[in-house]
Amino acid sequence: MKELLQYIKEFNLKKIFIEDTDNTLIQFIRYCFVGGVAFIVDWLVMILLTETLLHYLVAVAVGFVAGLVTNYTLSKKMVFKKDSDKCGKVGEFAVYAIIGVMGLGLTELLMYLFTDKLAVHYIISKIIVAAIVLVWNFFARKLILYKK
Repeated sequence: MKELLQYIKEFNLKKIFIEDTDNTLIQFIRYCFVGGVAFIVDWLVMILLTETLLHYLVAVAVGFVAGLVTNYTLSKKMVFKKDSDKCGKVGEFAVYAIIGVMGLGLTELLMYLFTDKLAVHYIISKIIVAAIVLVWNFFARKLILYKK
């Protein structure tokens, strides 16, 4: 926390967003940024497909795939720069995707509960669910794939 506060005080965006770090808090902030970009891609695809031709749960899955690819690409550039020691690049993406699919399952379940059972509009549901799943995805990926 002290390291992050120092970077904020210095307004050192390079250290916060670009330079290599093993600091979990800085990685989480980067992951939130990356997740935000991936969420926008996911959300826009979901809305476009729901409003034009697909049921919202199918559109959520398609949006998820677009968001997953965006998330992995940006995470490798900003958050988890070092390759996983546990597997090669293909294996790394496979495990990354499996964790993401588990997040998708959680997303689908929570979307169903919020939207169909609690009558929350699907767009609002997606915002709430995305925050919950973001935390799951970060810590699962950090602890399973990128733990030293």
